[in-house]
Amino acid sequence: MLRPALRTCLVAVLLALAAASPRGQAPRQQADAPRFAGIDRLVDEAIAAKAAPGAVVLVGRGDAILFEKAYGQRATAPAPEPMTIDTIFDLASLTKVVATTTAVMKLIEEGRVRLTDPVAAFVPGFERYGKGGITIRHLMTHVSGLRPDVDLGDPWQGYDAAIELARNEIPTSAPGERFVYSDINFFLLGDVVARVSGVPLDQYVQREIFQPLGMVDTGFKPAASKLPRIAPTERCDTLSAWPCNNPDAAPLRGIVHDPTSRRMGGVAGHAGLFSTARDLSRFARMLIGGGKLGTVRVLSPLTVAKMTSPATPDGMTSVRGLGWDIDTSYSANRGELFPIGSYGHTGFTGTSLWVDPGSQSYVIVLTSRLHPDGKGDVTPLRGRIATVAAAALGVEATEPGGPSSTVAVSRRMNGTDFGASGTPSIQPVAPVLPGIDVLARSGFAALQGKRVGLITNHTGRNASGETTIDVLHKAKGVQLVALFSPEHGIRGVLDEDVPSSRDEKTGLPIHSLYGETRRPTDAMLNGIDTLVLDLQDVGVRFYTYSATLGYVLEEAAKRKIHVVVLDRPNPVNGWQIEGPSTETSSFIAYLPKMPVRHGMTLGELAQLFNGENQIGASLTVIPAENWRRDLWYDQTGLTWVNPSPNMRNLNQATLYPGIGALEYSNISVGRGTEQPFEQLGAPWIDGRALAAALNERAMPGVRFYPIQFTPTSSKYAREPCQGVFMVIINRGALQPVRMGLEIAATLWTLYGDQYKMETTERLLGSRRSLDRVKSGEDPARVSADWAADEARWRQLRAKYLLYK
Repeated sequence: MLRPALRTCLVAVLLALAAASPRGQAPRQQADAPRFAGIDRLVDEAIAAKAAPGAVVLVGRGDAILFEKAYGQRATAPAPEPMTIDTIFDLASLTKVVATTTAVMKLIEEGRVRLTDPVAAFVPGFERYGKGGITIRHLMTHVSGLRPDVDLGDPWQGYDAAIELARNEIPTSAPGERFVYSDINFFLLGDVVARVSGVPLDQYVQREIFQPLGMVDTGFKPAASKLPRIAPTERCDTLSAWPCNNPDAAPLRGIVHDPTSRRMGGVAGHAGLFSTARDLSRFARMLIGGGKLGTVRVLSPLTVAKMTSPATPDGMTSVRGLGWDIDTSYSANRGELFPIGSYGHTGFTGTSLWVDPGSQSYVIVLTSRLHPDGKGDVTPLRGRIATVAAAALGVEATEPGGPSSTVAVSRRMNGTDFGASGTPSIQPVAPVLPGIDVLARSGFAALQGKRVGLITNHTGRNASGETTIDVLHKAKGVQLVALFSPEHGIRGVLDEDVPSSRDEKTGLPIHSLYGETRRPTDAMLNGIDTLVLDLQDVGVRFYTYSATLGYVLEEAAKRKIHVVVLDRPNPVNGWQIEGPSTETSSFIAYLPKMPVRHGMTLGELAQLFNGENQIGASLTVIPAENWRRDLWYDQTGLTWVNPSPNMRNLNQATLYPGIGALEYSNISVGRGTEQPFEQLGAPWIDGRALAAALNERAMPGVRFYPIQFTPTSSKYAREPCQGVFMVIINRGALQPVRMGLEIAATLWTLYGDQYKMETTERLLGSRRSLDRVKSGEDPARVSADWAADEARWRQLRAKYLLYK
């Protein structure tokens, strides 16, 4: 038996070795423990509000763990289980930085991959559809132009199938132009790692990262022996199911929640990793240590500095490192006190890691917020915990440019300009010029010597506000001989049939295309050799200006009349596409293949209609200048002019694809009130019950509150209605058509004997979707199946796009 003095000495030696060893646990210390107690209150309140069943929170500085605690339950179904410190969590998108980014950076260190390398150099065939210019850097910074994810509506299965879908992706913008957080980017990076290293991603990261760092509970596809410690996520009946919310199924446990990763076999560069707070603590300590933990070096100090410094293009408002988040709309988990120059990432399942190299501290928050029903939300909680932790740590935001400022280092590394507030400066967007201004600048070259008929209304104006009617009427060399009015009339004030008349100012005849006929006739077109169309569309299939355009092209082609479209922006951006396609053509669905939210301008639609319907019209489109697909109308510099009497602002236009789709049912969508399309109701609705039910669905980007209104006209005129008002909290995240289906489903559930859902088919365009909702199927699952229609539309429209 060892003598006491010798035993004491041996223990001291072992402790010293443990501290130096990468497998040694970080020593526990205390730092302002009463201030850390605020974390207890925050987590307890979140659990009580059912934001998550439980959590593990760990805060560290350097090699010391200052706070570590488990809360609540690891599982509630099928039986309750207490949360423990060693609980293993599905990390979701933390996979991107902990596994994939680190792996790519190791290959870059070895000279086997360069940031400027085209992705197609590693993934043959990826160059299809103009993707040859996308580089590794573009993928790592989410500026590739690829969509957030591949389509899940099609029943594809397998790793190779996902890579093939990525090969067939059509970019929504040019590389480097726009930040769009994308899982496609990172499962491609995971594939690059596998191709370059010669082993699958999971094997590479185990060998090169996790084993050297002593991260014994970290990896893809965890062993069965670890299942009892794994926090389950949502109930799911099949490995390919999405949405994953079957109330009769068992929760996923040890199987990745992310549906794309699940279909890829559980190993993907964007999701699939499982880990514990202690293991992530070791990873964070490695980052703070400049790539080294104890005696083990995983990355060089320069590599860590490179990947955690701003890497997105100069002036871009969303600032990302290589893989890591620095300052974007996804940075809420930084809290209020950690400075710009710190970095981190989140995971969809409710996980978070934030690192501040300046104070050598980090905050880890792990929850399984999707267990058991997919309705939990810890977004506010993660940020509040980080704020309390930063205050307890005594973090002080260094002034940009100071001697120890990480922001100053970041600025030197890529030239990003940070203001005094620590927020990246925003490069102004050049004002957009409508097609009429571009035409005028050319001296009206396309119309010289022509007898012109103009299809327009009050929205046809140049950037200075002068009407296109007046501009063309006085243009030299142009003979404007007739005007044509679409729905709502030449002045845009009618909600009924539009009569033909005469323009008081110019004396020109106004032929109605929304009265006895919706097509220009021989009599109307007599003596005209060029038709010009200038209308502000709202980007929605059933908004009738696009059908008017189609009919004009058809009639002009029959008579060999040239058509000129003066283009204008899509006010709700040109890259988000949503909704089912229709089966028949009509005045509210000119092209059956078109989803509700089509993401095109009228000029682009003119080209598409002409090509896909083989109209054969002689067509010229004068594009709007300086418009980009990612711009909303309030970013164009143009003055809003109501496209129709009840489309009075951009908020209404943003909601319209979903709320307008419900209009033919027996609810009021706010016509006859001051805020149409921002509220809906009926005399038989309980507004409080409806708002509560809709908010329970936790739809992204929108909240509902109960309201009462009395329309002065239209449906339920002079009848008090109860209903809901919609508040847009994140227009980029909002999916208005899916929101519309959710509203219809909720109305059917609450008021099935009174709500006439079947009349919604005409505008939504999908009887099958409505029948599935009426049968009790989850609307999220129903709308997920629109993805196939949406994908086909993206490919169809690609060759007709005019803007990046």
